[in-house]
Amino acid sequence: MSYELTGKLVAKYDTVQRTETFKTREFVVEKSEDINGRSVVNYVKFQCVQDRTAIVDRVNTGDEIKVYFNIKGSKWEKDGKTNYITNLDAWRLEQMLQTGAKAPDNDYLEPLDTFSSTAPDAVDDLPF
Repeated sequence: MSYELTGKLVAKYDTVQRTETFKTREFVVEKSEDINGRSVVNYVKFQCVQDRTAIVDRVNTGDEIKVYFNIKGSKWEKDGKTNYITNLDAWRLEQMLQTGAKAPDNDYLEPLDTFSSTAPDAVDDLPF
């Protein structure tokens, strides 16, 4: 199941190579909400993994962004103690415009098929 959150990017960290074949990168989003007339600010830390670590490169600290993410949980046992770990795995970012509309996201747009009448294999079958 996928979730999304909109807020301001307040921190982004370097990519960490966890093992020879696994890397992660973390970033933090500030989310402000008005609850019963009182402003509440939350700071939400996300992680990106593998090839998604680069999605944070195209946004800057202070930008308003929308984060698409999955919630991942795991159980970890050591020395007879059990811990549960929850990660918010970001898989897509969109930079938001000042009005709240999203900016074009070129990394995820499908390429358009183009036709040029100057192409060597072009056929001009228009009746006019």
